[in-house]
Amino acid sequence: MNLTLILTVAPPLLIVAYIIKADKFPEPTGLCISTFLLGCLLCIPAASLNNYFIPDLSYAYLAGLTEETLKFAAIYFYIRKKTDFDEPMDAIVYGTLISLGFATLENFQYVYSAGNPDFIATLRAFTAIPLHACCGVIMGYYFGLYMFKDKNRLNLFKSLFLAIAFHASYNYFATRNVLLMFFVLIVLIMFAKKLHKLLKAEQLSKQS
Repeated sequence: MNLTLILTVAPPLLIVAYIIKADKFPEPTGLCISTFLLGCLLCIPAASLNNYFIPDLSYAYLAGLTEETLKFAAIYFYIRKKTDFDEPMDAIVYGTLISLGFATLENFQYVYSAGNPDFIATLRAFTAIPLHACCGVIMGYYFGLYMFKDKNRLNLFKSLFLAIAFHASYNYFATRNVLLMFFVLIVLIMFAKKLHKLLKAEQLSKQS
């Protein structure tokens, strides 16, 4: 298999595999696949919106608004109605699948239009891919709280707002201060990891 192709698809698929495996009550394979593919399809309207609202890279932070809003809409209007969507961890699983489906197709767009595709694919494996994955975790966590804990609309708001805020901050600093971009990314990863760990512990307590 072509090295560039491996570098493009392997990072998001590895995170997908981890998220699915970490779920103690696995989701249907068909729904996981359709959710991932839905995330891929969201790249099409996202590209149109970004081309319209983002005239140059100095406005790249606006992509956080368009892309995370589309992902949120997919969870709210598609995933929320599924009968297999029945516990908080499910929201993280499906939120991450949508985000990484999106990130995978986006990866193809960036990598195969670059002058040095292997370098871009490797760079994105440690930056943009974790960004999308962690935004999916955070969005899913608070959406899960809203759906299965308290129906508090504040959690619904956090689900969208925090994903937009992290994504927009990352994009903003990516064109202005790379050190701050990595700081945002590290904070995001730590936060997402903590939220995922909380729901894993909750699942384990149900098993015991």
